[in-house]
Amino acid sequence: MLSSLPNMLTLSRIVVIPLLLASLYLPGNLASWVPLTLFIAAGITDFFDGYFARRYQQTSNLGRFMDPVADKVLVASVLLFLVALGRIEGWQLIPAVIILCREIMVSGLREYLAELRVGMPVSKLAKWKTAMQIFALCFLLGGPAVANDFDAMLVGQVLLWLAGSLTVWTGYDYLRLGLKHMVEDNR
Repeated sequence: MLSSLPNMLTLSRIVVIPLLLASLYLPGNLASWVPLTLFIAAGITDFFDGYFARRYQQTSNLGRFMDPVADKVLVASVLLFLVALGRIEGWQLIPAVIILCREIMVSGLREYLAELRVGMPVSKLAKWKTAMQIFALCFLLGGPAVANDFDAMLVGQVLLWLAGSLTVWTGYDYLRLGLKHMVEDNR
């Protein structure tokens, strides 16, 4: 089932990560425009893999597993590289760490609940959280190449804080759901 179009699109999001990260070391403005373009392309595949899977009834267990993993690995990789390059620093590290910690927590929680055969569907708010993270990272990736009359880095930083806030909220929602099942399991 790996050869299905939705799974290939999801896999492409993982494959593009090393190219995206390497492109951050290109000279001049290419170090912003190329990774931004690759990141946007990866975001587009995130939309279309789910769309095609539902439209053509090609949903699979592999796709349900790979899609959130691809999203989390892409976002985590870009966050870490933006920190390494100094595009995220100081107080901006707080929402970046919150995002990374929440993703690890939710992944572990999903694994635990899967053993109990309890599904943890993605909420609409979690989808908004992901969209906010993607927009923040787009501004932080492309920001250095944008003209000085528009501070894209500042917009990216504000969006990162908003994404961090939504991350706390959705993380709490998932944790509350998970704890409910953990308490029931111990009775």
